Amino acid sequence: MIMVRSILFVTLLYGSMLVLGILWLPAVLLPRSVTMLGIRLWARIAVWGMRVICGAKTEFAGLENLPDEPVLIASKHQSMFDTLLPFLFLKEPCFILKRELMWYPIFGLYAWKADMIAIDRAGAVKTLKNMTAQAKAKAQEKRSIVIFPEGTRADPGTPTDVKPGIALLYRELDIPCMPVAVTTGTCWPAKGVRRYPGTMKMAIGPAIESGLSKKAFMTELKDRLDASSNELLEQTENG
Repeated sequence: MIMVRSILFVTLLYGSMLVLGILWLPAVLLPRSVTMLGIRLWARIAVWGMRVICGAKTEFAGLENLPDEPVLIASKHQSMFDTLLPFLFLKEPCFILKRELMWYPIFGLYAWKADMIAIDRAGAVKTLKNMTAQAKAKAQEKRSIVIFPEGTRADPGTPTDVKPGIALLYRELDIPCMPVAVTTGTCWPAKGVRRYPGTMKMAIGPAIESGLSKKAFMTELKDRLDASSNELLEQTENG
């Protein structure tokens, strides 16, 4: 039964992306906010589908920690779901994503129109400088920057492996950094088609204010993400 429900959900997820992608094409000629509305609608369809088809609820915690000003969102990454949920609580988030995604049908077009930051992960120093310059410009437009500081998806319970790129953004943007923990991988694993019933949690922790040294910031971020993720996972496992 889990596999049948999972296939139904995946059909809904990508079928709705195709339908919305076609219906929303005029948004390419309209302001960015229209594109964001379409992406937000797709995110809501995914949340609905996981709940109704797969029996997996979505819960948010810590939304009160978000200030009105732009922030740097540093999120754990366990599932594709993590790329959709920020659209439900941020007005016009700007994601830092790998350049290859820009070539994906439909997805790439809307990522371009939403003015996301695409980077070449093999570009080293040049990539980091370009990423930082773009992030500064987006933050000045009052957009929050979303990055997955581990650079890839990891299974629930995996210790956080913070990459140095987040520290450069933290220093140069000089805005609060919000650690975000998730348990999405318990119901929507990083790989495969299967989706499982349960509760997926996303928790936004208190801000790490600007001004810390690189070492202090990376240690603080790792400790916060690990502690919050482990707490959420324990809550999920205990029902």
